[in-house]
Amino acid sequence: MTDSSKYIHFWKPFLDKVGAAVLIVLLGPLLLLIALVILIDGNPILFKHQRPGYKGRIFTLFKFTTMKSGKTTKLGQILRNTSLDELPQLFNILCGEMSFIGPRPLLIEYLEKYTKEEHRRHEVCPGITGYAQVKGRNLLSLKEKLTHDLYYVQNISFWLDLRILLRTVQRIFIFKGADYHTSPPKSKTG
Repeated sequence: MTDSSKYIHFWKPFLDKVGAAVLIVLLGPLLLLIALVILIDGNPILFKHQRPGYKGRIFTLFKFTTMKSGKTTKLGQILRNTSLDELPQLFNILCGEMSFIGPRPLLIEYLEKYTKEEHRRHEVCPGITGYAQVKGRNLLSLKEKLTHDLYYVQNISFWLDLRILLRTVQRIFIFKGADYHTSPPKSKTG
């Protein structure tokens, strides 16, 4: 087994699960506070959505609810701007459905729009953040996002993951636009 293969198949999932467990414990009070405020506002705590993951398998992605009656709430806007709405995905990581770093899980409808090469983005677990997110998030076209996803799949390593993680933390504090993916692409060219 090569060093790259060891990282992908053993170390990365191990680090993901340990990191998620530690963060859930450390951020537990914050998670509970956000959940309580959402609940007091009369919303369900979690937004659940079906997404394709590793090998295209469908899983339920968790986020904090940020909308009420079709409109983003004040708390929801803060959660999106700071990416705190993504914190429930720590439980997706703990279950092995996601990773900290990988291509963002898009809508199921995207599956039929991908080229054969673009389907390779499902050769790894989807991530809370990824190479496309640190390269521009919503400033990128779908085609550019998929190109960055494929670059990641072909070059995955501990050092690339570390660079993406550090750049993600930097971008969160700049409050760049959130990566919502609310509607599927119109064509393969995006």
